[in-house]
This record gives sequence, C-alpha cells and structure tokens, in this order.
Amino acid sequence: MVRKIGFWLLWLGFVTYAFFLAPPDRPDTLEVIKHLSTGQIAGINPLIVALFNIMGVIPVIYSCVLFIDGRMQKIPAWLFATASFAVGAFAIVPYLALREPNASFVGKKTWLLKILDSRWLGLVLAIATLSLLLYGIRQGDWTDFVQQWRSSRFIHVMSLDFCLLSLLFPALLKDDMARRGLTDQRLFWVIALLPLMGAIGYLALRPSLPQTEGEVPAQTDYRTSP
Repeated sequence: MVRKIGFWLLWLGFVTYAFFLAPPDRPDTLEVIKHLSTGQIAGINPLIVALFNIMGVIPVIYSCVLFIDGRMQKIPAWLFATASFAVGAFAIVPYLALREPNASFVGKKTWLLKILDSRWLGLVLAIATLSLLLYGIRQGDWTDFVQQWRSSRFIHVMSLDFCLLSLLFPALLKDDMARRGLTDQRLFWVIALLPLMGAIGYLALRPSLPQTEGEVPAQTDYRTSP
C-alpha cells in the first residue's frame, strides 16, 4: 500500500508541476514539435532532437518489460504502454501504482512477447539510445538548451519526463529478473544505479523468459494472452 500511495503522490506531483508550475509554452512550440516529428531538424539544437527521439525509444524499453508483466496483472498493460508513446511518465506511473508485485509468468509467449523478449531488440534499443545520447552530447548546444529549459514548458517537461522514466525502470526490474531466475541482488543494484544505461544493458543481455503450460487467468490483459 505504501508503494502504491508513493506512486500516486509522484504522479500527482508531476501533473501539478507540469501544468501549473513549469514555464509557460513558447509561441513556436507547436511548430517545433511538428518539425521534430517530421524530421525537419535543421536549425534545431541537436540536444533537443536527441531528447525528443529518445523519448520515443524509452516507451519501447518499458514495453519490453511491461507487456510481459501485464500477463499476470488485472489491468491492461498494453493501454498504459501505448499511451506512454504520447505522454511518457504520465502513463507509466499510474501503471506502477495499479499493478501488483508478481514474479511469475504463465502460458506461452505470443509473437509480440517473443519480439519484446528478444535480445536482438534489446541490442537495437541499446544502439539507438547510445547513438542518440552521443549525438546530442557531442553536437548539442548546452547553453541554448538551458535557456530553452527555463523558458519552454515543452522542453522543460520533456526533460523531467526523461529523468523520471530513466529512474523508474527498477520498479519493474525485480519481478522481471525473478521470472528469468536471476536472483542476485548485486545485479539488480548495478542495473538500478545506472539510469537508462542499466536498462538497455539488461534488455540486451537478459536470458530468455521461460514458458509454461499453465492457463492464463481470464482477468489479465487479453492482448498478451496466447
């Protein structure tokens, strides 16, 4: 119960800050989003380009764990995972608050779960994340980024969203490790204490999820049922 309350308070605080305390939006915000979405990045700070694209990769990183976790939950994990592509932590945090701890996995993996469980996808996500980080750090203008962070709600909230999602991955990690027979607490803390880097390293190296012959409970997410 304490964990659930903590996540709800975190979500409420993030929503309140994003809509009432963050800097106001700039007049060109919609135009910037349009250009970023369509790849028209000429003249846009590479740090912002990298951050925007990483915020498209992180929901896939979460999906690699969240869809599997949702197999044994009463709530539809796919709904929160899908929404996270548009609103990031605003969708992920409620899932963390509503889910129940569960280190089991029952039934066969569907084609979707096989893809999300693949080390190859983990490797692709790791390469994409590292490439975007290097591009942004090496090519970006930090002075301009700080100025935009202080003056643009879009940049400000997106940056906080990135930090929050990078830090929250361990909330799903322990159960996912247990499903795979990984019980070494030292490994958990190595991954947990390396925000984002630990997550992509884990997805690229984690052992495959074992399948069982049991039946999937009827109340769980139908989109991940066999």
